Amino acid sequence: MEADILVVGGGIGGVAAALGALRTGRTVILTEEYDWLGGQLTSQAVPPDEHTWIEQFGATASYRALRDGIRDYYRRHYPLTAAARARRDLNPGAGWVSRLCHEPRVSVAVIDAMLAPYRGCGRLTVLQPYRPVAAATDGDRVTAVTLAHRHSGERITATAAYVLDATETGELLPLTGTEYVTGFEARGDTGEPSAPDTAQPLNMQAVSFCFAVDHADGDHTIDRPASYDFWRAYRPPFWGAPLLSWSAPHPRTLETVERMFTPDPGDDPAAVVADQRVSGGDLNLWTYRRIAARDNFTAGAYDGDITLVNWPMIDYLEGPVIDVTDADRHLAAAKELSLSVLYWMQTDAPRPDGGTGFPGLRLRGDVTGSADGLAQAPYIRESRRIRAEYTVPEQDLSLDVRGGKGAVNYPDSVGIGMYRIDLHPSTGGDNYIDVPSSPFEIPLGALIPVRMENLLPAGKNIGTTHITNGCYRLHPVEWNIGEAAGLLAAHCVEHGLTPRAVRNTPVPLEDFQRTLTAHGVELRWPDISGY
Repeated sequence: MEADILVVGGGIGGVAAALGALRTGRTVILTEEYDWLGGQLTSQAVPPDEHTWIEQFGATASYRALRDGIRDYYRRHYPLTAAARARRDLNPGAGWVSRLCHEPRVSVAVIDAMLAPYRGCGRLTVLQPYRPVAAATDGDRVTAVTLAHRHSGERITATAAYVLDATETGELLPLTGTEYVTGFEARGDTGEPSAPDTAQPLNMQAVSFCFAVDHADGDHTIDRPASYDFWRAYRPPFWGAPLLSWSAPHPRTLETVERMFTPDPGDDPAAVVADQRVSGGDLNLWTYRRIAARDNFTAGAYDGDITLVNWPMIDYLEGPVIDVTDADRHLAAAKELSLSVLYWMQTDAPRPDGGTGFPGLRLRGDVTGSADGLAQAPYIRESRRIRAEYTVPEQDLSLDVRGGKGAVNYPDSVGIGMYRIDLHPSTGGDNYIDVPSSPFEIPLGALIPVRMENLLPAGKNIGTTHITNGCYRLHPVEWNIGEAAGLLAAHCVEHGLTPRAVRNTPVPLEDFQRTLTAHGVELRWPDISGY
């Protein structure tokens, strides 16, 4: 198969990359390993983690179209109450983590609708479920990528002028021999004040298998997981409590705090205002990542709320899943951890009334689209990262370092983003690192590999560090990165340029930035402060 641009990985960045390239008239092959396009928003089942100003500014026009499309889908197809339907800022799940907590199937439907015209006219080919297994190169160029069907093993070889790696773990980087890093870099390499003295390439943020639950009449207790006794006794040294408990470190203070858990609390959805400046919103676990608030819908439509479990106790700390020979074992153990958390909640978890267990908790695999009841894919917070022409260090955007100056302004900005530097506990034994950030820009140099000429990162695999990945990894930023990469590849095809030449030559850079602006990509922040 052949196209102008091959996008490997159909997560948030991959979808945005494909859309950007398709809008310019290019032909695109988009591949995805799982049954749903959308990555962390859909197959990983993570509601969007977004910044405070997302309803006003700080996102690309196409990401805003995605958000608007999600709300419009609810208004067209869901039995909302009149009050919920009338809210411009409808938050279907009334979750505290996001102003747009929603069921992943809705994102799937909206993403499919955004891509449908291009599939219809034949300029977009989507290959699912396919994953990359090999690549061919000629010097500094990728000449072909081989993809295998997840079930049958059938292989397809795809070629394109530009190849974009939008996989969740940077799968094309080792396959193509592209230079990359993993884990925690040394302070001597990055100059970051929070980095360790020596590099720790296998020290990566925890992966998690998320899952959805509701609370219904009857006993819905799952079979006891085989490793339940192990996880029941598991106690990370920095946790201050067993992992399977309502207690965990507060991400910002590291103090061990006890969370609340009250299924179907009957709270007012309109009173929920998700604002990361004020609080992470995770002290009440049920409402933290709730994706369907019963009282947003007409009486009887939903028997109760649906909440998404992406909570501290499902973070898997026993080992990384990138560049290790036992990745499959760790992924299987991460699934066992999530099922053990559910079983603990159903049987052993303390209740406010003094009893134990919530047997009415019901695993909602129909919501996540999987046979085992968990999300289709693991939530990957940290990828392989290219060795880039420019690597974004902590001191470029940390509020503690930058103070009132704001983040560094990059002359080659291709977008903007904002989130706290949010690192989950890691496989190297680190606790949370959750510190303030300044609203930041995305430098084009972070998308340019030091050597490869026609391979571009289109997700969490850009030139960040272990630390700055903590704020560049979230939904709207990944979308912006992917969209910029897709538009860059299309721009290079049209004008006969290389990405390196675009970045390092003033007139082509200005021309490309005008193209980005015309497509609704914001390159600079207004004068605002971080948090």
